[in-house]
This record gives sequence, C-alpha cells and structure tokens, in this order.
Amino acid sequence: MSSIRRAGAIVLAALLLVAPAAQAWGPQGHRIVAALAQRHLSPAARAEVERLLAPQHTTQLADVANWADQIQDDPAQAALWQQTRRQHYINFRGGPACDYVPPRDCRDGQCIVGALQHYVDVLRDRSQPDSARREALMFVVHFMGDVHQPLHAGYRDDLGGNKYQVQFEGKGSNLHRVWDSGLLKTRGLEWEAYTQQLDAEGPVALPPTIAPLDDPYAQWAEESCRITAEPGFYPDGHKIDQAYVDAELPVAETRLRIAGRRLAEVLNLAFLD
Repeated sequence: MSSIRRAGAIVLAALLLVAPAAQAWGPQGHRIVAALAQRHLSPAARAEVERLLAPQHTTQLADVANWADQIQDDPAQAALWQQTRRQHYINFRGGPACDYVPPRDCRDGQCIVGALQHYVDVLRDRSQPDSARREALMFVVHFMGDVHQPLHAGYRDDLGGNKYQVQFEGKGSNLHRVWDSGLLKTRGLEWEAYTQQLDAEGPVALPPTIAPLDDPYAQWAEESCRITAEPGFYPDGHKIDQAYVDAELPVAETRLRIAGRRLAEVLNLAFLD
C-alpha cells in the first residue's frame, strides 16, 4: 500500500471512530417510546400495526423498536445499514439558532428529517407492498425516538456530543453516551416498569407544532437541538454529577413521553381508514 493510501486509510479509520453513535436512547429508551405509542394507537392504527408486524412474529412496536440499529450487526443487512446510517441524526450547521436549512443540513435527504419524511410517505402509501411498508414502520418507530434525543439533533462541531468527554459514575464517557442510556439507567428500572411509570404521569404537554401536521419533523429536530443550547446541558468541568442527573433526567423523560405521543399521532394519521 502506498504511503498516500495508507494515510488515507488512517484518516478514514479515525473518522469512523468519532462518527456519531446511531443508538439514540439505547435499547431501553427506544422500547419505552414504542410502548408508550402503542398505548395511544387508534383502533385502525393498532389493527394495521399488528397486521404488518405479523411476519415478525409480534404485534408489539417495542419488539421492533431497535431493528434499525440492529441491522448494523447483520451481514445480510450490510447494504441497508450503509444506506441508512446517516439517517439516524442531523448535524445542524447554523449555530445555536438551530434553524433547519435542507441543502445545508440534510443533503440528498440523508438525515433524520429526510428519513422520517420518506418512510412516513411509504407507510401511508397503500399501493406499496406490505414488505416495504413493514420496513418503513420499523424505521419510523426508531427514528421518532432518534429525533427526540437532543444529541441526535445537535451541532456538527462536536458530533452530537460524541467528542465531549465526561466523567460519569467514576468512569470516562462522552455526553452522547450519557444521554443515550446513562441517564435513564440511573432510575434502576426495566423498560416495562419505566414505561408504566411514565404513562401513569398522565398526558404530556406537547410543545406546539407550527409546521403542517403531515411534515413536522424539521420542527421537532429544531426543538431537540435547542435543548442542547440550554445553560447547563453541557456540564461545567465535564463531570456528570447528581445535580446534573437531577436537572436533566426529567428532560430526558419528557422527551421520551413526547416521542411516544407523537409516534402514536403519526401512526394514527398514517393508518386512517
């Protein structure tokens, strides 16, 4: 291998090491979002979900909520993973205003906003084969969790918190990983019990959606991005202490609840009789 090609390979490897993690909320959080949504499906949406998921040997959205991440470990799905890996997040490039500009922030539709626009359209299209709509359903369930995780809609310069190193529970980590799963794990609950606890809190107050109801995904991504700009979100001293957990865990839980209710809303509209 020439020195130029070797140098290029080293640079590529380094870039892959710092690429944004795709697993927003971790398996626990994605299951919670899906389970919360299932509790609020209309009868028509519930019936269509169960029909589409029957070949997956389940009727539960929570059982397929992590499929979009799991395909990265399946050699048979390697091509699909490469096609969709950039769709799990958006890196805003416009600074703290978090204003979405498609040509700048989502080239060729390759971001979480473009992914939701595409897969919801497929889901609605009853002329599509069930296999395509089933795949779209599994992507929508997952990506609705992703778009509500603040660091999956963050800034390009720190790769969604992946480059922001922190100390958490006596170990080195990064802010993205803490928000993926670390904060939620501090509750010490399995996902079923966590879902029950969050749902028992009653209806969540949804932020107003100004965009057209059939395409609100950019606004929801901007909403997540602005959370990352709030004072204290990036901890002083790069340390996640109990005060940080006390302040930010309720924010994370509210995002889960909002994601669940909005996912139900999207599916209810997609599966209108």
